[in-house]
Amino acid sequence: MSTENQSTRQADVSRKTNETNIQLAFNVDGTGISEIETDVPFLNHMLDLFTKHGHFDLNIKAQGDIEIDDHHTVEDIGICLGQTLREALGDKRGIKRYSSVFIPMDEALAQVVIDISNRPHFEYRAEYPSNQVGSFQTELVHEFLWKFALEARITLHVIVHYGQNTHHMIEAIFKALGRAVDEATTIDPRVTGVPSTKGVL
Repeated sequence: MSTENQSTRQADVSRKTNETNIQLAFNVDGTGISEIETDVPFLNHMLDLFTKHGHFDLNIKAQGDIEIDDHHTVEDIGICLGQTLREALGDKRGIKRYSSVFIPMDEALAQVVIDISNRPHFEYRAEYPSNQVGSFQTELVHEFLWKFALEARITLHVIVHYGQNTHHMIEAIFKALGRAVDEATTIDPRVTGVPSTKGVL
């Protein structure tokens, strides 16, 4: 079940399965405030960065079957975040639609390119020096981003151009993702209706 408020561009969703129990609220036009409680500490850190650098408000309470691994929790949070972004944007009237953001994190450089197109597609180019950061498996970054793009119905390209520290590389991605979503969802006063020759997005 989810709710939407078009004037403030925010939405919330609850998702309960045999694997996870998630309540998530997302405000596109926030101030960078996050309240995130999940069983995956590294994901908490990354989502806090995403929220701060995107100037969103994000509230998450999530429990999952982490005794198996973190996969289901990370995947389902990506699903819920994508759903709330899509609902919060409504008919996407007046948005910039596109964005391309580079973010350095010390020696690492990440790029995130977005088209809020209503056509879900994901491209990912990243090779990490290690398979884990603490207990977090780096393959879950792909899983989170892909499910986020799918449920938000956006085209999302993520490229890590280089880096030596896996934590820095992933951190650069999430900071760039926040900035890119913020830019693409910004209302442009020059845009009449939706930014598409089709007349809909």
